[in-house]
Amino acid sequence: MTTRPEFPIGVFDSGVGGLTVARALMQRLPNERIFYFGDTARVPYGIKSEETIAHFALQIAQFLLEKQVKLLIVACNTMAAVAARAIADLAPVPVLDVIEAGAQAAAAATRNKSVGVIGTLATVTSGAYDRAIHRHDPAIRIVSQACPLLVPLVEEGWLDHPVTRLTAQEYLAPVLAQSVDTLVLGCTHYPLLKPLLQQVAGAGVRLVDSAETVAARTEALLRERGLTRTDGTARHEFFVTDVPQRFQQIGERFLGRALAPVHVVKW
Repeated sequence: MTTRPEFPIGVFDSGVGGLTVARALMQRLPNERIFYFGDTARVPYGIKSEETIAHFALQIAQFLLEKQVKLLIVACNTMAAVAARAIADLAPVPVLDVIEAGAQAAAAATRNKSVGVIGTLATVTSGAYDRAIHRHDPAIRIVSQACPLLVPLVEEGWLDHPVTRLTAQEYLAPVLAQSVDTLVLGCTHYPLLKPLLQQVAGAGVRLVDSAETVAARTEALLRERGLTRTDGTARHEFFVTDVPQRFQQIGERFLGRALAPVHVVKW
């Protein structure tokens, strides 16, 4: 498949969470076009089987490849945890994912070799972050914690609500008790909680935002391959499988800007 600089970047997630990745890309690479796919009809993925998640992920990847994207970004930790290899095998273009980007950043950031990881139950139980971090440094000790209540709180817009703060304190207490100095935000919803999570974790804990790290890796990869789009208007497109109005409402909160018209895809 021949790719060109003017082709868009394909970003996909089970719902709206991956828009934090899209936002980081827009900030770092303002000339790039982004085609974003959120599988809003079948979210949440975190409670589904690995076989089902992989099937959905490959279906979405194929849809974006047919739109002639020059790069695929798996902006869903749950999909990346169980299907990253299958997506890479399918795609004739480069594939990046939030887990590998976050793992690399965490391994580089930790000073005492103790790293905490928070995410959905599916992401945490998959052990994907453990494997990815240990590929960079087998000596790192990893403390993982599933935080299933944080996603609905973010989507409700309760980013600095007392309930969200108490919930974060409960989830992080056992992780912080293990003296981690680095905390990986292993769900793409969590970057919206960074100020609150930083307060709960304390100034001595470095937060790893995989949205920012994958955006940095995207910039480097496009430059390396001569695929950077340097001019033109960055017209983004958004695709969902259900409830476009809710996606647009929550999505504008995530992006901090108005969304282009949202297209509904019927399989």
